[in-house]
Amino acid sequence: MKIHVLPSGPIQTVGYLLTDASLGEAVLVDAPGGILAKIQPVLAKENCRLTELWLTHGHWDHMQDAAEVKRVTGALVRAHAADRELIEHPEAQEKFMGARLGIAGVKVDAWLAPGEKLPALGREFEVRHVPGHCPGNVLFYQAAAKVALVGDALFHRGVGRWDLPDGSYELLARSIREQIYTLPDDTVVLPGHGPRTTVGDEKAENPYVAAGAR
Repeated sequence: MKIHVLPSGPIQTVGYLLTDASLGEAVLVDAPGGILAKIQPVLAKENCRLTELWLTHGHWDHMQDAAEVKRVTGALVRAHAADRELIEHPEAQEKFMGARLGIAGVKVDAWLAPGEKLPALGREFEVRHVPGHCPGNVLFYQAAAKVALVGDALFHRGVGRWDLPDGSYELLARSIREQIYTLPDDTVVLPGHGPRTTVGDEKAENPYVAAGAR
């Protein structure tokens, strides 16, 4: 499995294209603006078909290109139902953003459940619910590859904003401690913005959420 790191859109939100050329399959995690144009040459080069689009959460910058990706590729869309309104009706975000977004909603084909195991690319990905940044934030953990794609829950020496509608620092901190810090320390954390980090590094150095605090 290859992980292609593709910052895209107006605020360089990171989309992750997971490919396995031996199987001819690919999965996209998040769909920031312009991501379709970036994944198409990769899919062609590796002779892969995009089978699924997994949304870590419903904020506009993570699903700006979702409808177009689904239209062109036919990928099945998965997300958490707590963000249904944000994903299917992104105009609801215009009020707190203070601007017209002009983003098309996308119909989610399958709603994710905490603890669910997703078979993809000949592997199994565990779904973990990490609310606090927004109600439906989830992460996708692949144990053999030692990688977790966490959306905007946790960043390198940072955490997701909690001042947006339905955000909560207390819930976010608890989610990080219970759902991310419980992963093995050598797990590579792939966030929705900025560089990668590891669970162990954030437990030791993150200034917002200490590993042992309650």
